Amino acid sequence: MNEKIAVIGAGSWGTTLAILLADKGYDVILWAYEAELVRELETKRENTFFLPGLVIPSNLKVTSSLQEAVESKEVVVSVPPSHVVRQLTCQYAHYLSSGVHLVSATKGVEEKSLFRMSEVIQHEVTSQLQIKISCISGPSFAQEVSKRMATAVTVACEDLEEASYIQHLFSTSYFRVYRTSDLVGVELAGSLKNIIAIAAGISDGLGFGNNARAALITRGLVEIVRLGTAMGAKAETFYGLSGVGDLILTCTGDLSRNRTVGQRVGRGEKLPDILAGMKMVAEGIATTRCALRLAQKFQVEMPITQQVSAVLFEQKDPRDAFSELMGRALKYECPWDTLAE
Repeated sequence: MNEKIAVIGAGSWGTTLAILLADKGYDVILWAYEAELVRELETKRENTFFLPGLVIPSNLKVTSSLQEAVESKEVVVSVPPSHVVRQLTCQYAHYLSSGVHLVSATKGVEEKSLFRMSEVIQHEVTSQLQIKISCISGPSFAQEVSKRMATAVTVACEDLEEASYIQHLFSTSYFRVYRTSDLVGVELAGSLKNIIAIAAGISDGLGFGNNARAALITRGLVEIVRLGTAMGAKAETFYGLSGVGDLILTCTGDLSRNRTVGQRVGRGEKLPDILAGMKMVAEGIATTRCALRLAQKFQVEMPITQQVSAVLFEQKDPRDAFSELMGRALKYECPWDTLAE
C-alpha cells in the first residue's frame, strides 16, 4: 500500500477514480487545470462543478502543477478529455519515473492521427522509460461509482502481468475489475459505443420507442465489431463489459452525455447550441468523425455511424436518416447464412 498515484484530470470520472484510490489508502494527488477548481477542492472539499454533493476525502491532495502531480509517482492515471491527452502528456512526460504504470481512463480517438488514447500517450513518452500502458473501461457512470454503487469494468494491457497489477490496484468491494490483453478492443469498444449512444438518443428524442432503440444497440454493435476486428481487436472483447456492457449503459442510461446530446438533436435543437451549454465533453461527437475515416481506411461499412455524422455535421433531418436506415437493401442478419445459398 505504498504506491504514490497521480490522477490527471479532475472531471467527474477523474475525481471519482482519485477518491476510490484514496479510500483504499493510497497516496493520491489529483491534478486539475482550473485554478478555481483546485481552490474549491482544497477549501470546500467538494467538486461542485462536476460532482456536487460528493465529499473529497482529506487525504486526497490537489494541485494545478503537472510536475508536482507526476514527479516520483509509481502510477499515473490519465483522465482528461481526448482532445487534450497529447498536449498534457507532452507537458508531463519528462517528469515521469522509469517503469511508471500509466493507465488511460479516457474514451475517445484523437481526430488528427486517429490514434487510440494509449497510442497517443505512448507517442509522447520516451521508450527509454520502459513504460507499460493499460486502459480501464466499462459501464461506469461516475456519479454511481462515486456513491459506491456496484460496478464492474475491465482493465486491458498487452502485458497480462501489468493488467493484473492494475486490476488489483483499482478493485474494491463495490468496484470489480476484470483483465484482458486486448488493449485495442477495449479502447475501441469504449470509444465507438458513444456514436451508437448518440443514435439511440436521437431515436428517443424523436419518440421512436423501445423497439427502435434495441435495434440500434444491436446493429450498432455489429458496426463496432466490424471495425474493431478489422483494426486487430478480438471479436469476443466487444461482447464483454467494455463492449456490449458499456454500449447498453450509454444507450439507455439517463446519465449518458452522448445519449443526452442525441435526444436534444432528435427534439430539434442544433448541435452548436447544445455544445455551448454543456459542462462536460460528449466524446461521441468527435469520435463519429474519426470512425468514418477509420471505416474508409479499413473498408468497413458503418451505416448508423454514417447517418449520425450526416445529422450532426450536415444538418440532415433525423427522420430522413432513420428512413434511409430502414430502407436499406434487405440482407441476412448473420454472415454465415450466405453459405447456404
